[in-house]
Amino acid sequence: MTEARQILNVYIPIAKTIAKMFGSQCEVVIHDLTQPQSSVIFTINNHVTGREIGQSFDHLVKQVLLSDEFTEDHLAGYDIETADHRIIKASTTLIRDYQQQVIGALCINYDMNLMIQMKEMLDTLIPGDTTKQILSEKVPRQGASIQNVEDIADQLIQQIIANSQHPFMKRHEKIELIRFMDEKGIFLMKGSVEKVAEQLGISKVTVYSYLDEVKKKSTNQGED
Repeated sequence: MTEARQILNVYIPIAKTIAKMFGSQCEVVIHDLTQPQSSVIFTINNHVTGREIGQSFDHLVKQVLLSDEFTEDHLAGYDIETADHRIIKASTTLIRDYQQQVIGALCINYDMNLMIQMKEMLDTLIPGDTTKQILSEKVPRQGASIQNVEDIADQLIQQIIANSQHPFMKRHEKIELIRFMDEKGIFLMKGSVEKVAEQLGISKVTVYSYLDEVKKKSTNQGED
């Protein structure tokens, strides 16, 4: 067992405690980000989003790392929508090893469907707006936080490529890696094309060419 897995296994009782505390509508997932292509190593109450062991992460880059509110290795209370259009309130905390490298993530996903139904019922019973919503101003992400996000993205890119790269890597294998990273939002991160090109030993032009090929293939499949 790797050191990363040993550290992450310590969080399993915490995940179970959170799920039992908040009931069957609360799903908790642990990701091993040293294995990005199959990062899910534990899940409880997985009927909430359908997460299965061996699957990859979904929202880590697009909704967590790219959020202006991501700070101190966590983002709490962001919304995601399931395929059947249920609203999930989600929170993600990154997990680091003893060298302070990001190795995993603890994710809490709460199905808000029942809460929304209860709110709608209360709204019909209670006249007028009896509550005041306090909106806090968003604080722009500071320089240190930006650097932290870029470091995390670098680690993800390195891990994704390291898990698949070999001396005789063929073109279609590189394209598949590009497709995976594009799907996960890696290329939304500043400087990611250059970093991927360097790691794969190809030019930026080639990366863009592969991205175009991936997107054309996806468009053609959507039209079938």
